[in-house]
Amino acid sequence: MKNDSAKKQYRNTIIIAVVLSFFVGGAAGALFGILGGSIVGGNFTANSSDNFFGLADSETVVVEESSSTIDVVENVSPAVVSIIATQDLSELYNQTGPNIYPFDYYFGSPNSFTPPTGKQEVSSGTGFIISPDGMIITNKHVVSLENAEYSVLMNDGKRYDAVVVSVDPLNDIAILDIEADNLPTVELGDSDAAQIGQTVIAIGNSLGEYLNTVTRGVISGINRIITASGGGSSETLEGVIQTDASINPGNSGGPLLNLAGQVIGINTAIDREGESIGFAIPINEAKIVITSVQKYGKIIRPVLGIRYVPITSALAEQNELSADHGALIVKGSTEEDVAVLPNSPAEKAGLRENDVIIELGGYEIEQSNSLAKIIRKLQPGDTVMLKVLRDGKEIRLEAVLEEYSNE
Repeated sequence: MKNDSAKKQYRNTIIIAVVLSFFVGGAAGALFGILGGSIVGGNFTANSSDNFFGLADSETVVVEESSSTIDVVENVSPAVVSIIATQDLSELYNQTGPNIYPFDYYFGSPNSFTPPTGKQEVSSGTGFIISPDGMIITNKHVVSLENAEYSVLMNDGKRYDAVVVSVDPLNDIAILDIEADNLPTVELGDSDAAQIGQTVIAIGNSLGEYLNTVTRGVISGINRIITASGGGSSETLEGVIQTDASINPGNSGGPLLNLAGQVIGINTAIDREGESIGFAIPINEAKIVITSVQKYGKIIRPVLGIRYVPITSALAEQNELSADHGALIVKGSTEEDVAVLPNSPAEKAGLRENDVIIELGGYEIEQSNSLAKIIRKLQPGDTVMLKVLRDGKEIRLEAVLEEYSNE
């Protein structure tokens, strides 16, 4: 049936060009010559006996790529959810301060203003279901409000209370859980297979108001490094996917999909200084998180315990380094920002300030394969060999990674 519909669409499309040719050129023979031939690339063969001018037979159809988009949206949308934060307004006022009430500036000082009270929905984002029993993945910043209550609104209107199971200390990822069974789920794809120019689809709770808004675009870049900020905090995200599919506030935590309907990224940030520049965390990063939660009940990350900067050709030339790639161990701008954390795996292994780590665990450290990206693939307790340049000489050290702690 779909092929018959496609034939009729191409039929109507061709009529316009052919009729113009007929009247402009005045050659009826040319008309019937075209109608009687095969049109290569249109997946259609026309015969002169077909009723091309039977307008009653015409119907509207979509091309193959649009059909794929429609199929993806129909299949995935039931598993895309809105995540809503509810909070006592007095708590929100205490967290953010009086600056969120601009009328104070015109109508009196904050001291003369009575803070609001009572629970109210204060923010919203997006997530998607990854297991039939209610495991949901989203961005960490979507569930970052202290003392907030979270709920999940399904595509069919059902609403569930949600529990924040764990948040990722090193990436903008969080796992939630709701009490439900037999839920629709998404299929996770392979973000390493993503290619620039590939068509992608984003689904999310746009602006916190338009549920399951669909946008489409292409992958504009891969392996980007960005600093995402919001809510008074910032975070450096490595290896993210750049897309021109519109990602609006409220889309955060929603899926970025390929035309097979597989999730290849988690929409997480936009560049407000540009146009149609959005970013998504590769789903392969999230798979590590999901496995950790399924195994340990929380997100566990390994840590080495150094402060470093990725080496580029320009940095190597400027600092007269003997390597044009790797991770240069440096201290920060304050005394507290030490290069090697005390009692860390790095200190125990013998790493020092100004060392250059060029390889860890057999993985060479490059711009497309950063030290942080390599470590995120590993587990606490893993023993790794380090290839290090110190004063121009190569040495090898051994480190045992430990579990990351905010302390």
